[in-house]
Amino acid sequence: MERGSTIQVDFAAGDLDLSHSDIVSWVQASAHSVAVFYGKFPVSRARVVIEPNAGESDSIHGTTWGDMGGFPAVTRIRLAQHATRDDLKDDWVMTHELVHTALPDLPDDQHWMEEGLATYIEPIARAGTGRLTENRVWAEFLHEMHNGEPGRGDRGLNETQTWGRTYWGGAMFCLMADVSIRRQTNDKKGLRDALRAVVDNGGGIDKDWPLSRVLQIGDRATGTTVLTDMYAKWSDSPVPVDLPALWRELGVSAGPNNGVVFDAKAPLAGVRQSISSAR
Repeated sequence: MERGSTIQVDFAAGDLDLSHSDIVSWVQASAHSVAVFYGKFPVSRARVVIEPNAGESDSIHGTTWGDMGGFPAVTRIRLAQHATRDDLKDDWVMTHELVHTALPDLPDDQHWMEEGLATYIEPIARAGTGRLTENRVWAEFLHEMHNGEPGRGDRGLNETQTWGRTYWGGAMFCLMADVSIRRQTNDKKGLRDALRAVVDNGGGIDKDWPLSRVLQIGDRATGTTVLTDMYAKWSDSPVPVDLPALWRELGVSAGPNNGVVFDAKAPLAGVRQSISSAR
C-alpha cells in the first residue's frame, strides 16, 4: 500500500541473488518517492513484475504500460541476477518507471513529454524522500541537460525523436517550464503543482488524453499559461537554451568529483532550492 494505492509485486521464474523482501522494499521506497512528489500515488492499483536477467551483474531495465490485465499501470523490470543491495540503493530506473504512471498515454510524436517528465522528476522525487542529495540532482542536470539541445536539422520536439531530444530535450522543457512558472508566481507555484493537478483530475497512464488537456489543467493550477505557450513554441521548432546562463542564474557550477558547487547569492538560488526540495 502507498497512500491508499495498492502495488502488487510479482516475480517471474528465475534466480536472483537478492531476496524478495529486499526487492519489495526497493519498490516501496520508489513508490513512496513518487507518492510524496505527487501528493499521492498516481493510480489506485499498479502491478510490478520482476523478471530475472540471467547472468547479468548490475543491469536494471524497465517498461511501463497503462490499462493492462485489469491494472491501471503495469511495470516490468528486468533485474540482473547478480544485482546487489547497493545497486538497488543507487537505482533510478524503478522511480523513473513509476513516474510514468502519472501522465496519460500520449501519441508517439509526444513521447518526449512522457520520457522528459520522468527524466526530470525522478531525481527530484528521490531527493524529496532523502534517497538522493540536492548536489546529485543538480550535478545530473548540469552534466546531462545539454544532451537535449537541438542540433542541425532539428524540427522541434514532436518531429525530432532522437534519444537526446526525447529524454533530455523533454527534461529541458520541464526545467524551463518549472523555472518560468516560479518566476511568474514569485516561487509560489512550480511544475509540481501543475502535475499534481493532472493526477488529481484522474490523468494517469490508463487514460488516453490529448496533451492539450494535460497542459490546460496544469496551467490552471499555476495560474499561468507557461505550459501551453512553451509547447506552442517547442513542439515544431528548435528552441535552443542558454544553459550556461541558466546555471549561473540558478547558482550551479561544476565542482570536484563530478559534483556541483552552489552560489547562495545567485538571482534564482531560491528557485533552485524550491525545485530540488519539491516545494
